[in-house]
Amino acid sequence: MERKLMSSLIQWKDSKGRKPLLLEGARQVGKTWLLKEFGKRYFKNVAYVNFQNPSAEITELFDGSIEPHRIVGMLELYLDMKISATDTLLFFDEVQEVPRALTSLKYFYEDAPEYHIVTAGSLLGVFLHKGTSFPVGKIDTLRLEPLDFEEFIWANGREKMLDYIKEHPFENKFKEVFYDLFKYYLFIGGMPAVVADWIETHDFDNVKINQEKILNNYRNDFSKHADHTSAIRIRQVFESLPAQFAKKNDKFMYGVVKEGARAREYELAIEWLLDAGIVRRVNNVKVGDKIPLKAYAESSAFKLYFVDIGLFRCLADIPSDVIQNKDAVFDEFNGLLAEQFVLQELTRYNIFFWTSEKISEVDFVIQYGANVVPIEVKSGTNVKAKSLKQFRDKYSPKISVRFSLKDTRLDDDLLNISLYYSPIFDMLVAYAPKNV
Repeated sequence: MERKLMSSLIQWKDSKGRKPLLLEGARQVGKTWLLKEFGKRYFKNVAYVNFQNPSAEITELFDGSIEPHRIVGMLELYLDMKISATDTLLFFDEVQEVPRALTSLKYFYEDAPEYHIVTAGSLLGVFLHKGTSFPVGKIDTLRLEPLDFEEFIWANGREKMLDYIKEHPFENKFKEVFYDLFKYYLFIGGMPAVVADWIETHDFDNVKINQEKILNNYRNDFSKHADHTSAIRIRQVFESLPAQFAKKNDKFMYGVVKEGARAREYELAIEWLLDAGIVRRVNNVKVGDKIPLKAYAESSAFKLYFVDIGLFRCLADIPSDVIQNKDAVFDEFNGLLAEQFVLQELTRYNIFFWTSEKISEVDFVIQYGANVVPIEVKSGTNVKAKSLKQFRDKYSPKISVRFSLKDTRLDDDLLNISLYYSPIFDMLVAYAPKNV
């Protein structure tokens, strides 16, 4: 399957000021596959070292001097291969497991910048909080997310249809095809192993089994990398996420995690999940005409979203027959899947949600260039949105966006985007103000 981040890796390879590269992301989003595929396509050789459960030999190698040329020489002996600065991709996987391997990146940057060295880490934020040294300013970083809906469309062999939509965004063609793919994506999500199995088998039972394996791996990480009390609280927050949405609270409620719970008891648990990349935090703002938005974010008022909609659906135990029903997926669960879906489609932006003194709420607001764009998510064809109207009346944004199941169209300064046409969001938002 193709990943959009491949183009960023190619740019990194060809850049003159290249530094060692760290690819971040939650467990099992495909970091190892992507970097190996990158090496396979664009280098003669890949020198791969996996630090997960490292051997004593590898650990001792980095216990000594971490001068780059010594490291390269020792790795040549260990891997029984020649490591060329120009033709070999040197890949350190799960680098956080051996802190001195992470530290060595600084010296590769300073003393041996000719080498192409990439690393991957799943729980890097968790390890850094334990005191692991990080080579600030000495590395480039990229972040890999689960497959977004566009990548899922590619994986299902519908690239040409999507290209047509990009060229004719308001024709609303191929609606049935993309609506079906959209419903599948709500159930399957974007974890590469789950998607790959779906493409091969088209078996919903297999999808659920694979998703439960990933969720259980996450749960195992709680006890493996946190003390007993912290692990219990991390798991409580983790398991409470579906209930947070089902109750349609205007912010994360600690009382949903445990009756009588207080913020100070669970703040570290939330930070752990954020560091692990398992959840995303969206903070509240009460302004709609000031930038940068992050300067006005309220740290105590936030919502938590899951890393992947398919895993979230599995955690919430929403069955496949609900997804396959044309309307039930939106009639039930307060549209929680639609909101999670849009959030996952917009992870390239700093995302916030807006509330007013009148208890109105706009689902998301983003900063698009010098403009603030409000985004309302409607889970069906009923698109009345008092909160969005209030925002527009108060701030007069150049363009407002509403995701729904209605056809994609531009009505003055209100852009309605069909949920299943979300891959053309950027193109439409760039186009709309010029034609208002």
